[in-house]
Order: sequence, then C-alpha cells, then structure tokens
Amino acid sequence: MLISPNPVDSAMPAQRARALLDASPSALAWLGADGSLAWANAAALRLLGDAAVGRPLAELLGLSPTDRRAWQDRLDGIDTAPLTVQVHPAGCWLRLRCSALADGGHALDLLPVDDCVQAQTAAHRLSDLLEVSRVRGELGSQLALAVDLVGIAIWRHDLATDRVQLNDQAWNMVDLEPRAQGLHIDELASVMHPQDLPRVLESARAALQSSGPVDVESRYRRRSGDFRHILARRAVERDSAGRPLAFIGVGIDITEQRSASLALRRAGERIALATRGAGLGTWEADLRGQGHAWDEQMWRLFGREPRPVAPTLDERMAFVHPEDRDAAFRQTTDTMASDRAGGMEFRARWPDGSLHWLASRSAPVRDEAGAVVRRIGVVWDITEARNAEIARHEREIARRESQAKSQFLSRVSHELRTPLNAVLGFTQLLIDDETEPGSMRARRLHHVRSAAGQLLALIDDVLDLSSVESGEVRIALAPVPLAPLVAQNLPLLEPLQRAHGVAVHCGALDVVPLADPTRLRQVLLNLLSNAIKYNRAGGSVSIDARQRSGGGLVISVRDTGRGMDDEQMRHLFEPFNRLGVEHEGIAGTGIGLAIVKVLVERMGGSVHVDSTPGEGTLFELRLIDGASEPAPAPATDAAPAVPSGRRRRQLLYIEDNPVNAMIVVELLARRPDLELHCAIDGASGIAMTTERLPDLVLLDMQLPDVDGHEVLRRLRADPRTASIPVIALSANAMPSDIERALAAGVADYWTKPLDFRAFMASLDALFGPLQG
Repeated sequence: MLISPNPVDSAMPAQRARALLDASPSALAWLGADGSLAWANAAALRLLGDAAVGRPLAELLGLSPTDRRAWQDRLDGIDTAPLTVQVHPAGCWLRLRCSALADGGHALDLLPVDDCVQAQTAAHRLSDLLEVSRVRGELGSQLALAVDLVGIAIWRHDLATDRVQLNDQAWNMVDLEPRAQGLHIDELASVMHPQDLPRVLESARAALQSSGPVDVESRYRRRSGDFRHILARRAVERDSAGRPLAFIGVGIDITEQRSASLALRRAGERIALATRGAGLGTWEADLRGQGHAWDEQMWRLFGREPRPVAPTLDERMAFVHPEDRDAAFRQTTDTMASDRAGGMEFRARWPDGSLHWLASRSAPVRDEAGAVVRRIGVVWDITEARNAEIARHEREIARRESQAKSQFLSRVSHELRTPLNAVLGFTQLLIDDETEPGSMRARRLHHVRSAAGQLLALIDDVLDLSSVESGEVRIALAPVPLAPLVAQNLPLLEPLQRAHGVAVHCGALDVVPLADPTRLRQVLLNLLSNAIKYNRAGGSVSIDARQRSGGGLVISVRDTGRGMDDEQMRHLFEPFNRLGVEHEGIAGTGIGLAIVKVLVERMGGSVHVDSTPGEGTLFELRLIDGASEPAPAPATDAAPAVPSGRRRRQLLYIEDNPVNAMIVVELLARRPDLELHCAIDGASGIAMTTERLPDLVLLDMQLPDVDGHEVLRRLRADPRTASIPVIALSANAMPSDIERALAAGVADYWTKPLDFRAFMASLDALFGPLQG
C-alpha cells in the first residue's frame, strides 16, 4: 500500500453517496431499528434477493433460533465482531459486519467467506470508482462508513510536497500514530521492508506512465517487529493539462491470506516430501465428471514415465495383471459409487514384464451440503511385504509337512523296530543257547541276525537322513580335538578291518576343527567304514589332517580301493545309489554319503572328492578351524545314581508288549543280582513304582493308557518316586523324540531293537559287574 487522502467530516450529498455505494462491488446494506432491511445496494440484493428490502434480516438469512438470538445480542450490544451464518436457499456462507447508526439502525457489510479474493476485488473496484469520481478529500460519512466496514486503506500522496494523507485504516495498517497533517513519504518508506522498496518505486514510475491503476504488494514493519503484507492499487491524479498532481490509492491487508497460503504451501510440500519418502503415490478423482489427477509417483508405481494427464479407466485396468483385472474393476467402480473409505490390493504389470504388488486406499470428499464430490487416495508398493507373507506361508507349509513326515517316520520306525526287537532279540538268545556253534542251525540263525541287522541299519539311515535334511538334528558347534576323537572310535572298526583284510593308518591329527562332536564322529566312521568295505584285500586306509593356507583345515581319508569313474562321481551323494556295487554282497544302504555331505555342510564345511579307477579315492572334509576357541571338557556319559548296598537291586520295566518284556526278562536272567518286575501299562507302572520304590525304571514311551511322558511327570511329582532314575526304552528313534524325553528328565534313552552287548554293558556301568 502507499497512502490515502485523509477523509473530512463534511457530508457528501446523499444521492451521490448512495450512487457510489450502489456501484460498489461490496455487498452493503442498512438495517432499520426494527431489524428489517431498510436499504441494500445491488451487490447485497444479489445475495439476499431482489425482494429483500423491508423483510427482517434474520428471515432473509435463514437463521436458526440459536443464531437469531446470537445475532440480536450482537445488535443490541452494538458488537462489530463478525458473525458467520448460512443463507438459504442459496446455501453460501457469509461473514457479516455491522456498525451502529445514529437513528438506531445498523450498517451492514456482507462478504462471502468461500471467496478468498472477494475483499481484494472489492478494494480494487472501489479504487477504480474513486478514480472515476475524483474523490480527493471529501468523503461522505456514509461512504466512509462503508469503507471502514470493508477494511480498506485510502491514501493520497501529494507529489509537490511528498506528504501523504491516510485514512484511519491506513494508519492502523502501517502502525503509525495518526496526524492531521499526514506524514512525509520518507517516514513511510522507513517502515517498509527494504527488499520491497525498489519494487514499490518501480510501480510508482509505471503508474506515471500509465493511464490506469497499478498494483503492488509490499511489507510494512509494525512496532512489534512483525511485518504486514499490504496489497495496494494506485492511480495518478492529474490537472486539466494532464500533469501529475498526486498518487491516490487504496490498500487491503492480506497478511492472513499470505500466511494461510504459505502454511498451505508448506504443508503441501511436507506432504509431498513425506509421500515421496514413503513411496506413496496420490490421486484424485472428480466425481462430477471433471477427470482424474495423478502425481508423478503414481506413474512410477506402475513402471511408467509421468504424463501431465492421468490415464483413463481402460488404461489403468491395462496396467493391472490380467488375473486381477476383473476384481480390480469391480472394486474400483464399487468404491467410486460408495460414500465410505475403501481399499484394495492387486498386482501391476510393468512394461518390462515384472510384477509388483500395490495397495490402494481412498476416502470421499464432501461439499458443504454433505454430498460426495471428489475422492482422494494413495497407492504404495507392498511387493516385499507380500513376498515375505508368501515366504512365511511356504515356510509354514514346509514346517507342517516336516512335522507330518516326522510323525509318520516316527510311527513307521516304532512299528518296524518293535518286531525287529523280537527278531533280533530271540535270534541272539537262540545263538547264545546254541551248543554247536558251527552247526547248520547256528549258521542259519547268524543269517537271520545279519538280515535283521541290515534292515535295522536301513531304518536308522533313513531316519537319520530325513532328520538331517529337515533340520531336526541340532548342530552344536564347539572346538573338537581330532586326535582323541579318532583314537576313541578306531576300535569300533577293528572287526570290519579283520573281515576285509585292510589296515588303517593315522597321520598327523593335531588339529581342532569347529564341529559337533557327535556328528563329526558319525561322519568319520562313515567315511572310514566305506574306505574299508570298498577297498581291496591287503589294502590300506589313511587318515590325517592339516591347516589350509587360506584358513580353516582339511581332514583327509584316503584308500587304496577300486576308485570311481566320472559317471559314478556325478551320482556319489545321491541317496540309495550304491553306484553298481549293490549286487556284490557288500553290506550297505547307499545313504551314508548323503548324510555325510549334509552334516558337514550344516557344520559350515564342505566335502571334496578325488578318485581314480583302480587306484583309490580321497575324501577331504574342509572345516572351520576351532583351535582359537577354548577346548571343552571331555564329555562323559552320565549314569543315574543308584542307591548303594548289598541287597538285590530292583528294576521295574513298564512295557505293554509281552515279547519285548520277555527279551528283557531273558537278559536279566543272566544277572541274578538284579530282580526285574514288569508292568503292562502306565497306571500299573506308577502304582508298582510307588509301592516297590525300585532302583531303576525302564520305561516304554508308548503305552496303551498314558504315554511315557505322563508316567514320568507323575513319578517326578511324587516325593516318594521323584529321585528314582528312569531310562526310556523305546522303539521311537527320531532325534526329536529322544531330545524331548531327555528334556523331560529321563536319565538316558535306549532304542529298540536292543543291542544285547550294549544293554548288558550299561547294566554293568549302573550296578557294577556281576560278582563271581
């Protein structure tokens, strides 16, 4: 803004004032003392209706009873604070200001709230009106009142004296004390923002060169230190010869509009930044038929370069995967017809053929009457979340399948081991009772035991391979000194060495791999036994170890056997593939090497093979070096504590299968220092344990009434039986079954079929050897 003429109190002729007010774009009116409309200009009549004069204003505005009381209270208190009401039937929102008149009536200013430029336009038009009317310093009281209601600053800058006259609104806007003589232009310039002064001077020069008004926006510093934004329009007042005499103009305070606009822009920028950062695309649909709008991210989410115009519905559906297209179309049309929030998920096919999962959510936007006129929404990529969900689902399916397989194998194992226990048990008893070891009957019994043993080995290998592949076998890595591990297990191979005439040699074994001791032992026994079985008579097997130059270590098992060709090497680790030797009478199942490979890889290592037909084979286990880790203390087999004393020791066997019980009875008959009692189910077993308090309980884990876990729980809950050692004796040989039982508190877990030697050796360890 820049300065207005100072109004004087001399009255302007009423006819002229009314004509000016009637020509004003602002809606102005007079209200009589009775509350009815006494006069309204053309702009007000357009808002209130041509027949508005003479009718109560409350009726014209369609005020509710509450609003009518508030309006009347403000009139009675001559309160000029704005009141916002809704006018019917037009339905637009108005802001009303009123000022008391001397005759008891009120002057009104009506401003549509939803038109944010209404006041600015009115000010500019009033400036044009003042220019045309050549109003210099004499404003009628009625026009001055109208100007005050609209909040317009009016000013005049005398070019001869550089003094500026302002009305009250102008003085307030620049926050200077009003003076009758006005102020010098330099003083006004001193409160203007320095960055705006060049622009204001340029607008003054432009006005001098123009025959019409010139607009300029500038900032003025108030005494509080903040700045007010003023939009001013100036025109040049000239004499009859056309020489410039003064600038006259009007101005309005647009600080609130600028602040709102800035806040809105910043909010928009923040929202845009947040949506870009989150990968959100935004869209808008005008339900009145004025089309769609997409931001750039929307195009990116569909793998397309942004275009200025949003795609049509057909184009959007073409972006969707064909299998999802019908559902997406139905959901889209249903959502657009709904007045509620909605959403969907679908796959988008990019031009490169890749598929991306997208999620869309939208909400309706209503007008003042509550009708849904637009819909806004967001879209984002959920491909990773969907893939993770699919992976979780697949893992869950695999887990359930693994559990079902484990349960099946456990059941099969139990059902096979139970009769095998009888076959092997009674065959061994018959062999032990045979008086002629070399007789035909004895040889036949040995064949039966051998065949049953091969069947048991096959069952064990299948269960072991299944457990390892499914991840059920737990691998506990620790530094394992190799030399003592090999030394402990070589005696187990001596019968096989003698049978095949093969010698085993140990080289340097002073290494400490990081491995699971039990599983490393299993791997080495498998490799060494294969090297012996598939060797030549008089051949040899060597085992040694060394550090690798690139880190880690290598354990080598070399034989002088038949070797393998390239075709055999390609199938070496396939389960049940014995590479053509299955008809040569050599015992085996073809599963051992498959187990070796999986176990070594589970321990973080790898298996490498080099073989030459007719010369032999070299297996190398490449493992992590665990020498830097502290070596664990040697593991010892824990034996249950058995009460001391010379009395005959009491054993209780809880077993529902009479054949299995009979075998244990036959074996315990060889230990007259041990007394065996049998119970046929869980309930009787618990009762007999409580009554007899045996030194040891042998417990079958599958019983007809309750399982072995429940029997163990009840025995541990009773103080009388809580400390009695319990050993599980079961045909359930799955690792998960064994781990569960050990975790529940059994002292040990012996699997069926029983190894007679191991069984009797365990009894010797528990109770001491039989005294002669």
